[in-house]
Amino acid sequence: MSDNYIERLRREHARLEGELEEELSRTCPDQMQVKRLKKMKLAVKDLMAMVQEGTQQMSKAA
Repeated sequence: MSDNYIERLRREHARLEGELEEELSRTCPDQMQVKRLKKMKLAVKDLMAMVQEGTQQMSKAA
């Protein structure tokens, strides 16, 4: 289950990265949107790290 969840998080992270790149490529990027996308991207990355760490700890306990 966690592998599927991590993969979904990776796809979401990539989607946010694409959206961020698109916004930054505009002539006049919306700085609030850029900030929001960066925060969301970081939150997804943090969540991936937590899930991976939990999965590793569960593997060691088994």
